[in-house]
Amino acid sequence: MDKNYLILILIFVFQAHAQKKNESFQLNIRKTNQPITIDGDGNEVAWQETEVAKNFFMVLPMDDGPANEKTEIRMTYDDKNLYLLATFYHGKKGNYIVESLRRDFSFGKNDNFLLFIDPFNNQTTGFTFGANAYGAQWDGTMYDGSKVDLNWDSKWISKTTRDDEKWIFEMALPFKSIRYEEGVKEWGINFSRLDLKSSEKSSWTPVPRQFPTSSMAYNGTLVWDAPPPKPKTNFSIIPYVLGEANQDRTKSDDTNYVGKIGGDVKLSISSSLNLDLTVNPDFSQVEVDRQVTNLDRFELFFPERRQFFLENGDLFAGFGYPTIRPFFSRRIGLGVPIQAGARLSGNLNEKWRVGLMDMQTSSIDETGLPSQNFGVLSLQRKMFSRSSLGLLFVNKQSVSYPQENDSLTALYTRYNRNFGVEYNLASSDNLWTGKAFVLKSFAPDKANSGVTQAAHIEYKSRKWNWRIQEEWVSDNYTAEVGFVPRNGFVKFSSFAGHLFFPKKGPVVSHGPKLNGFYYFDENFKRTDNLTFLQYLVDFRNRSSLMVFVSDDYVELLEPFDPTRLGIADLATGTKHQWNAVGWEYASKPSSLLTYSFGGRLGGYYLDGNRTSLSTELGYRFQPYVSLSANLNYNHIKLPAPWNTNQFWLIGSEIDITFTNKLFFANLFQYNEQSRNFNLNSRLQWRYAPASDLFLVYTNNQMTDPFLPRDWSLTLKFTYWFNK
Repeated sequence: MDKNYLILILIFVFQAHAQKKNESFQLNIRKTNQPITIDGDGNEVAWQETEVAKNFFMVLPMDDGPANEKTEIRMTYDDKNLYLLATFYHGKKGNYIVESLRRDFSFGKNDNFLLFIDPFNNQTTGFTFGANAYGAQWDGTMYDGSKVDLNWDSKWISKTTRDDEKWIFEMALPFKSIRYEEGVKEWGINFSRLDLKSSEKSSWTPVPRQFPTSSMAYNGTLVWDAPPPKPKTNFSIIPYVLGEANQDRTKSDDTNYVGKIGGDVKLSISSSLNLDLTVNPDFSQVEVDRQVTNLDRFELFFPERRQFFLENGDLFAGFGYPTIRPFFSRRIGLGVPIQAGARLSGNLNEKWRVGLMDMQTSSIDETGLPSQNFGVLSLQRKMFSRSSLGLLFVNKQSVSYPQENDSLTALYTRYNRNFGVEYNLASSDNLWTGKAFVLKSFAPDKANSGVTQAAHIEYKSRKWNWRIQEEWVSDNYTAEVGFVPRNGFVKFSSFAGHLFFPKKGPVVSHGPKLNGFYYFDENFKRTDNLTFLQYLVDFRNRSSLMVFVSDDYVELLEPFDPTRLGIADLATGTKHQWNAVGWEYASKPSSLLTYSFGGRLGGYYLDGNRTSLSTELGYRFQPYVSLSANLNYNHIKLPAPWNTNQFWLIGSEIDITFTNKLFFANLFQYNEQSRNFNLNSRLQWRYAPASDLFLVYTNNQMTDPFLPRDWSLTLKFTYWFNK
């Protein structure tokens, strides 16, 4: 543990005087007085007077020279908009490859272009915009130096055109749609292109192949002839009106009819700090969760999908590790209406970021659940070139109880609080990353007031990738607004991998990776461990193969049903060990028919046997229809009383994109383990920028016995009023 901290300290010293990696790559942007029409042609005089970013570098399949496919980028601006014109030539003939016209498309399944801008030039936060070859738009916020949150939407326009030799993307981005610092003349910037016909990913600046092209450590610089227009106050109102019919057969045979109004307000407090308010929010249009076969001993994680919680979400949800999260927004509004909420988030200046959130939920008379308030404060300060020091405080407070009695206060605690600090390490070249944090929980019952602490260091070069990590969660640590599925353990984990790069042939890289996870109780007695050796193969056509062998050991800390079917429980303290082999293969994404398949064969609890097989098929009638189906099969053989059990998980999606503004998504899911069949259909019409009409139908059926469970039909109208 001490060695990890020593390594972190050494890295902090090494990076203190580091320079920006691609500082010499500069694109000069000049103001234009000429009119520009966003039509995807780029014939205006203004475009002939701009500097051109060209001579892109190849990133994949190998980052060893210039890109084969020619790309040209031009940029200019006026008093209202930032403009970009991108031209993508291709030497290899063939059809353009896109999955659909859906907004915020899957990066690896489309010929596409992405713009990454860092207005604060801090190499950690920013914005991304782009499109695929048929005009489906992409926009999101950037955080942690390379990660992208596509749930963020803003007002901007674009157009693409195509012919046999090239495709063109033209866009106008209003300055009021993004946040930036007044008076700054240099922004971080980079451009990324993916051409699936040639299996080539390229970038304006050189980016090592082990990193995404969104890695802001490798941005170039956009140099303005004068500071961009002074940011103006941006005020938006986004109301909604909703009508819904629903029925829950588990409670009543009556159909309920609901009318609802509410909305959001967005106000720019400064050029880079935004205040979001919500009143009576509704999230009925949000995609349903993907069902899974659950054979895990601990709670499963399902990601947040509600947009209000997602902008600058890294300030709140990025603290900790995936299984040690002091804040998890899905705990707010879980089965209870949210009355109102506010969120202040963004950059205070080049060094400081802030996030402040407050949410108020209703009380539930039937269960005695009191009205509750959720408050979160996050502060983050940039350190050295790309690292940061963060502070987080989370407070869940019961406002009032319907009646004062011991049973209610025992069921719903008066408060639960978490306070912690965290250091995030990112070297200037991104080869070294790491994290160290400590958290303390507070509750009325001191038995629920504990501590957690963890740290890791990771190195990632082209050929080598290794990581060392340790975690400790005390038995009395609680995070009621977080996600901490396991308590009372000490964990050590690590992996080490190496890649080989053949000079020719169908394989671009291959190599082994050894992974180990070891759990102990707080007295350092081993409770369980997992060790597995992988061999990874990446092909030049972007298909991939992985095979593995594993060794598992488990000493149960509480009773557990290994089938999750409610048959019987294994006793606490019983010990189990088994081995397994497995594989995963994914086909090249450039084909109209795509597929992947995987499997796992080996032992299970009580010297039993478990076979798991899965596959996913996809076919597209581009660019309008995308079909996919996934199947997962588990066959578990155990002694009595479990005996032999098998269950299927089947999912199917039909995604129809009539235009890049009209979408019809359908999801069908059958889960034999939970005996549930689910249908979710969602029609979305983006009739104006960031303004939508939704028609959503959801139905759940019990399959054994085959009985209706619940259904709902919702019509929702939103409009973005912007000043």
